Amino acid sequence: MVFDVTPSDHRSCVVELLDSVGARTRHGGDHSEETQVPGSQARPLPTGGDVRPITRWGTTVMHRELADVTKFDDDLATLVRDMVATMRAASGVGLAANQVGVDLKVFVFDCPDADDVHVTGVVCNPVLTLPEGKDRQLEAADEGCLSLPGAYIECSRPDQAHVSGFDEQGEPVEFTGTGLLARCLQHETDHLFGTVFGDRLSERARKQLHKQHDELAGHYPSDWPVSPIVPAD
Repeated sequence: MVFDVTPSDHRSCVVELLDSVGARTRHGGDHSEETQVPGSQARPLPTGGDVRPITRWGTTVMHRELADVTKFDDDLATLVRDMVATMRAASGVGLAANQVGVDLKVFVFDCPDADDVHVTGVVCNPVLTLPEGKDRQLEAADEGCLSLPGAYIECSRPDQAHVSGFDEQGEPVEFTGTGLLARCLQHETDHLFGTVFGDRLSERARKQLHKQHDELAGHYPSDWPVSPIVPAD
């Protein structure tokens, strides 16, 4: 599984929209209490944005902590609409602002959890909480990034995550994730603090990841997904 991008090859996952979820998860803090994951936690994503080119690994804005969002204004609303349009044009399940070259702590996502409940949302200035102690269980799964297109490799992360922050209108939001959603919330929050998932891999795994990307880089125009993927001959 991945989440900046949902690949269209044999790794693709089919998502079914459900109305509710009975999954239970725990997050950092008081581990003696279980938290019910609400099926209603999804927030509508804005539409009508323009697709922007995706910024690649190696660009400075991808590798440093971003600025906090302090103004919940029309400029932020436009950015979020464009991020949603870009994420969907690239068949992604999450996108951070620096992936379109913007130095702001905001990400958007459209991702299923472990029970195939589809969750959507916008998070500004996220605070990520992960399980600790006996509640911390790592899950190894394929992961990829729209900013290093075409490459996927196994990465271990906690199988549950909780994020709190604000939406693009400045209203408080929080999301609890299991399965792919947990991975997504971690991956996108990492981006806002200058960490790409390759930073969490061994040197050998990073080399394998970049080799995959290099072999496929010619299929991804420099302004992708504004311009579509170039099909193989």
